[in-house]
Amino acid sequence: MVLLRPDASPMAQSGALFYGDNLDVMRRHIADESVDLVYLDPPFNSNASYNVLFAEQDGSRSAAQIQAFGDTWRWDQRAAAAYEEVVEAGGEVSQAMQAFRTLVGPNDMLAYLSMMAPRLVQLQRVMKPSASLYLHCDPTASHYLKLLLDAVFGPKCFRNEIVWKRTSAHNDAKRFGRIHDVLLYYAKNPKKAQFNRQYRPYDQSYIDAEWKRDDTGRWFKLENLTAPLRGTKGQFEFHGRTPGANRMWRFNREGMEALWEEGRVRTDKTGVPLRRGHVVYLDDMPGVPLQDIWDDILRIGNTAKERLGYPTQKPEALLERIIEASSSPGDVVLDPFCGCGTAVAVSERLERRWVGIDITCLATNLIKSRLVDAFGEDVDFSVTGEPTTVEDAAKLAREDPFQFEVWALGLVGARSAAHKKGADGGIDGRLIFHEKKGGKTRQVLLSVKSGKTGVQHVRELRGVVEAEKAEIGVLISMREPTRPMREEAASAGIYRSGDEGVGSWGKHPRIQLLTVEELLAGKRIDMPPLTGNLSFRRAPQSERRRPTTEPLFRNLSDAPEFSEIFPPTTG
Repeated sequence: MVLLRPDASPMAQSGALFYGDNLDVMRRHIADESVDLVYLDPPFNSNASYNVLFAEQDGSRSAAQIQAFGDTWRWDQRAAAAYEEVVEAGGEVSQAMQAFRTLVGPNDMLAYLSMMAPRLVQLQRVMKPSASLYLHCDPTASHYLKLLLDAVFGPKCFRNEIVWKRTSAHNDAKRFGRIHDVLLYYAKNPKKAQFNRQYRPYDQSYIDAEWKRDDTGRWFKLENLTAPLRGTKGQFEFHGRTPGANRMWRFNREGMEALWEEGRVRTDKTGVPLRRGHVVYLDDMPGVPLQDIWDDILRIGNTAKERLGYPTQKPEALLERIIEASSSPGDVVLDPFCGCGTAVAVSERLERRWVGIDITCLATNLIKSRLVDAFGEDVDFSVTGEPTTVEDAAKLAREDPFQFEVWALGLVGARSAAHKKGADGGIDGRLIFHEKKGGKTRQVLLSVKSGKTGVQHVRELRGVVEAEKAEIGVLISMREPTRPMREEAASAGIYRSGDEGVGSWGKHPRIQLLTVEELLAGKRIDMPPLTGNLSFRRAPQSERRRPTTEPLFRNLSDAPEFSEIFPPTTG
């Protein structure tokens, strides 16, 4: 579900963030051949038992609510409808889906593949001929996804199955430890695909065995100045030596003379070049070309600065490698399952334009905070699909109360405190601040109500604040508070930050009532400066190496009009 205002088309920002179903967003907002690189890490419950994933289903179960961390797909009526739509479209993808149904039957795995198929078709549509796609998955479904990608792109477009060793060891019962994920790398057109070779540093053991230090301490080794004969142009006399039978000089005459002038050619006692006399310096070498097993980037540790607390967060180094390998500064990177926004944040840092899509307000709220934390308040991007009016908010509240709650909390910089109904003790969100004097940790508790509200809700919040020994409680509601509600809130008194007013930030009502209309108009909680929340950590600051006011495309004359890629839409 996407809520759009009539003037919601992004302008010339560095990126565009969409809240909504990625299939709908791609169909409505992204033009053909407008994206340079696609990275997707679609959700899948890899911890589920294979027996569960392949259990027979009767198709009657209601659709599971997919939350920020809900990573489960069910074969139900909605999945069956998605399957039928893909099959009825015909073509290679239709045949692949029918084969999957014959092979695995109507179960949760088929539901997952039915969800992925139309999205992969759309991704192939929006990719430029030079674009690449990296699908991040694990061995639970990688083999099925590879067959599906073969059907969408064609088998010849497959480039690599990359193994990412995400941890050093794992203790799995009655099996070998599962320590890797899979990246399926496809090019829309292998002959035109952009690929920037990546390198890894040499192992020290190789350096010690093959390289020596010269008088200046610089590492060097000697390589052959000749190569196997290919034609006759390379068989010339060079400072008293010819290459020999069936050999040629490795470089042309100009190249060989340049090496001589640079002192890169060793000679014998008579001054004649040695065949194995090419001086190569280690600091001139790029390193070992990257292979298809990546074991030098581990998953984010619990104490890492970049960890935000999002359970499926991937290391920035992993996304940096992918983005640098298959795009250039100014290119457009699309992540249709952007989660906590690692691909978005790395694209921003590496001078790429980006489009991020996620179906949860929790994710879009986190990404917005992450970008501001990392790049400052002036980071320039658009957000499409979130409510911008009271009417939009009311619609979201009717259709998805949980997402309304998350969105409303995001307006004040908070995130959901619990994900299971009844598990929050009446607390929907928390904010943390510290006293100006002494640095004592304090908290603000938030409650969100999308329906009718009354004085009992204020009393309940007041009771929770007292029980939790919190300093401030805030009730966010769709409806205007009644007079009894305001009176009850006023009777809770005032919180004075600081010790007895010394070093104080000021006076703040202990119980505050805010409406969605007031929040949309810019009103905020009366409280000391915000420190953080209990859901996710703040992203570390990062350098943005380009202006944020440049257009999304480098060459506007060659790019589609922005209105074609992000057309204005009424919701």
